[in-house]
Amino acid sequence: MFDEVEQSETLAVVLTGAGKAFCAGMDLDELKGLTGKSHEQNVEDSRRMAQVFRRLYEFPKPTIAAVNGAAIAGGTGLATMCDFTLAVPEAKFGYTEVRIGFVPAIVSSILVWQVGHKIARDLLLTGRLFDAAEGHRLGLVNEVVEAPQLITRARELAAQLIENSPTSLRMTKKLINSYIAAELDGQIEEAVQENAAIRQTADFREGVSSFLEKRKPRWRGK
Repeated sequence: MFDEVEQSETLAVVLTGAGKAFCAGMDLDELKGLTGKSHEQNVEDSRRMAQVFRRLYEFPKPTIAAVNGAAIAGGTGLATMCDFTLAVPEAKFGYTEVRIGFVPAIVSSILVWQVGHKIARDLLLTGRLFDAAEGHRLGLVNEVVEAPQLITRARELAAQLIENSPTSLRMTKKLINSYIAAELDGQIEEAVQENAAIRQTADFREGVSSFLEKRKPRWRGK
């Protein structure tokens, strides 16, 4: 989709959910399958996830996340990667990976740059949920918009952006991204390896099982 949009005459992108949620995170069937993959398969899968997130983060045209509901785990990651994030008041966010024995590795590399280490540690280590108002206070949400006006406001913002030179927008985004590109390369590769490694642990298997069975996990610490 990103390739198609980049090659088209489209000047800005609005990303939103087709339902009550923006994105509730990984599909449960996919989550079940992770525990049976080899290390090499997990590295390949993790690298593919990283490519999607980085493609969105570095997309040459302006991107707007219109968060219409829950944006959990990977869903929060998608919202984090967009240039602008608009959210309805009842939207819920959370980097919840640690609650199931996972590592929010890919998004952490970007999150630290956006909000700093102290806030990133709070959100990533607790795995807690937070609402749109707190997201706005932390700088992760640009505007809180009532649900009936969400898409209208996203289109207004897109219209404002495309009044500018598309060449200037593209080159400005490229310039901003270049400030951290060298560091990001190494950080994302390290994140890929950590994301793959955690999937081989007993805690990850227990976390996935307890989540699917709707029970409290019994952590083993390894």
